[in-house]
Amino acid sequence: MKLNLFTAVFLLVWSSVGLAADPELRMLSEHPVDGMRGGNLSGLAKCGGDLWTISDRDDDQIYKLDTRATEWKAEAVLIDIPPVPQDSGRTLAMKTQSFFRSLVGNGALDFEGITCDSGQNRYILSETYSAILKISPTGGTAWLPISSRMLTTVRDAGLATHANALFEGLVVTGLLGSEIWLAGERQKRGLVKIKRRLAVPVDYTWYCFIGCVLMAEEGLAPQPPQFPGSRLVERDFSDIALFNKKLFLLDRNAFKVCRHEMLTGQQERCWSFAADALVPHRQYSSRHGLTEALLVDADGAWIGVDNNFATRADGESRPVVWRFAAPEGGWDGNP
Repeated sequence: MKLNLFTAVFLLVWSSVGLAADPELRMLSEHPVDGMRGGNLSGLAKCGGDLWTISDRDDDQIYKLDTRATEWKAEAVLIDIPPVPQDSGRTLAMKTQSFFRSLVGNGALDFEGITCDSGQNRYILSETYSAILKISPTGGTAWLPISSRMLTTVRDAGLATHANALFEGLVVTGLLGSEIWLAGERQKRGLVKIKRRLAVPVDYTWYCFIGCVLMAEEGLAPQPPQFPGSRLVERDFSDIALFNKKLFLLDRNAFKVCRHEMLTGQQERCWSFAADALVPHRQYSSRHGLTEALLVDADGAWIGVDNNFATRADGESRPVVWRFAAPEGGWDGNP
């Protein structure tokens, strides 16, 4: 009760100084997703005209989404998983956590992000190993060679230090797809950029160069007032999207989409989606936000819910994807 009272006072003060005025996004539609064997929708990507998703409980398949009806159908596409890269940089706690996760039937790789490049290659992020699987348009698979120093550099900045709190999303950009942005989840959360050297001879290794950790922050923030029993919780990121040379981060516990500058990672402005996402019939019994997938385009945003097999108030127990309209004036509006 004391914590809730403190949170209420904090929210009141927050609002009174004009810091809680993030505009609300308007939900246009919602789409339950049938056919995901492991449930737990954990990312969204648009490759050409197709939408793709992943489950953090499935290691051997990804899903192409049939979006022709209100209720979407997930069509499984089997993938061949090569041996995981050398297991460097993981702590004993991380290895133990992933071992027990695999014993209870959860995905040992813990896929938490999916994106595409201009060549229609798909990239899948394994949170367990902080590794990235590249899937070619013809289905060929290979793990990207990432320097073993990457995790050391990231952890020196305070990111990726806790089991199951590593990287939660990725996007590919740059000349010839030479840059990858990673969203660090929590305790601390942040932004990391890894790159390939574009030189002759070609170097295919991905490095964390000086300044690759663009931001790292920690602490508590209030859940939106619409959240039942709103309280202070860990700041976190659960996905990242790229649109019009800006990064957009899914601030899961705050129920916000926030725009960040690419060069410095600085947050520029945020939009809340709490008003429509937290109407009574869409609420879950979880004490935290459950959104884990984000796509942004000129017309709006797709936000996906990883419901962890939970059933919400109206009885819906499948993963759900929401479509929100772009804010008035577009995503490029000034703060």
